[in-house]
Amino acid sequence: MRKAFAGLAALFLLAVVVQFFLAASGAFNTAPNDESFRPHRTLGYVIFLLAVVLVIVAALARMSGRLIGMAGLVAGLVVVQVLIAALARAFDTGDITTTAGQLIFGLHAVNGLAIVAVSARILRQARALASRPVAGPAPTAS
Repeated sequence: MRKAFAGLAALFLLAVVVQFFLAASGAFNTAPNDESFRPHRTLGYVIFLLAVVLVIVAALARMSGRLIGMAGLVAGLVVVQVLIAALARAFDTGDITTTAGQLIFGLHAVNGLAIVAVSARILRQARALASRPVAGPAPTAS
């Protein structure tokens, strides 16, 4: 189960890296924002589902409380991403995005970097735990 968690953590980090690529390609696309950021938005919802599954698998694999907590932190940071994007869109007035909206979207990128950092730490710790042998029951003395 630890190897499954490590694999899921690797998949999650890969999805987050692809998310940055999709954000950059959407930013430089000449299509309207709704169309150019659609893949980024769609993968964002998949990332949220992966984050929730990551927490569940961490608990089922009986990972350390710290590792389960970090998985929960990532899920929380993904929720914050959605809230930041919704708040920034509230400041969008059609073709013109206000300065406040741009600043809020800047927080979206900073929070994304926090997600990368925590995800990388989760993966590093999960791989270390997956490579250790699982301790079996102690031998009994006869």
